[in-house]
Amino acid sequence: MDPARVYIIEEHEAVRQALVERLSHAPNLQVIGNAGMAEDVIDDVCRMKPDIVLVEVKRSDGLGLEILRLISSMDGAPKVAVLTSYLSHWEKEASYRAGADSYLLKDIDPEELIRDISKLIKT
Repeated sequence: MDPARVYIIEEHEAVRQALVERLSHAPNLQVIGNAGMAEDVIDDVCRMKPDIVLVEVKRSDGLGLEILRLISSMDGAPKVAVLTSYLSHWEKEASYRAGADSYLLKDIDPEELIRDISKLIKT
């Protein structure tokens, strides 16, 4: 079985690179791209057609939920997991309403993060 193709949307370069590093240890996941700028991500996701998109919705530009909505409404939309630094019940509910398939904390154990993302492949 081919690994699930993952695209990461995260404003902070260091966090993006840490996520790429963490996910590189998963044989069933392949990070195919990542971006921080809102104007890059929609075109990338349309062109690359990932299976799973990880998106941080707490963005300084305020566009996190809009990015989530746009990706979730695409034809053949990928599974979308929101990655967040801290739990917010309001944000969690808003994320699910905007089309998220999962809501995960960034600082969980790398193996648990991989396991949670991998569950999206099976749903």
